[in-house]
Amino acid sequence: MTSADTFEKARAEDRAALVGYLPAGFPDVPGAIEGLRTMVDAGCDVIEIGLPYSDPVMDGPTIQAAAQQALEAGTRTTDVLRTVEAVAATGVPTLVMTYWNPIERYGPDRFAADLASAGGAGLITPDLVPDEADRWVAAADEHGLDKVFLVAPSSTDHRLTMTAQACRGFIYATAVMGVTGARESSSALAGPLVQRLRGVTDVPVGVGLGVSNGDQAAEVAGFADGVIVGSAFVRRLLDAGSDRAAGLASLAALTRDLAEGVRRG
Repeated sequence: MTSADTFEKARAEDRAALVGYLPAGFPDVPGAIEGLRTMVDAGCDVIEIGLPYSDPVMDGPTIQAAAQQALEAGTRTTDVLRTVEAVAATGVPTLVMTYWNPIERYGPDRFAADLASAGGAGLITPDLVPDEADRWVAAADEHGLDKVFLVAPSSTDHRLTMTAQACRGFIYATAVMGVTGARESSSALAGPLVQRLRGVTDVPVGVGLGVSNGDQAAEVAGFADGVIVGSAFVRRLLDAGSDRAAGLASLAALTRDLAEGVRRG
């Protein structure tokens, strides 16, 4: 099932989709796979797998800490693809979220082919804008992969329209200005940003703004097609430390809370 199909299925059920993120290789490669599968089993509709990168300028401290741990353990792009293959086998759309530099180094055409071969649904590229993405767009189109670009409250109407036209699968609306991270309350900028997008496209909109519990998920689900959660999942594993069983139980509990939230939003 593609991410577009998943968003459509959620819409038919009168709810938002729950999109969950963990970096590959955190706490190690098998641990990330187990964690992501736990999130799928507990209610995530779409999975984002982070490709650990040494200069994560847009990531907050929680995700930075996890990515650094993954890098120090020797996680490579091939490990990310192995993680994609294991998670995509569950039938849930599985995307990679990555800065562009590692893809440039790997080779966009080669990465698109390998991602598709692993069963991946597509790529989320936070630091790549559509007007500079010709190589990726061509590679993604050749392999039928989702192209997910980001928009922000500061995006002009022209930029929103251009980005929406370039996206396939869904649009990632980052409704917090600054780096990622769980927050105590939702951004007042999120709703208006989604409304602006609704005026220019029918492509589903997923919102990422630091959601960390079911009540926040319900709030965002009231106006968005998808609720994207990353730092809160990573924090559960960081807090559990070496106690893998506790970490997985915590991931499952958080997922269930968030999944209930998107259903009442």
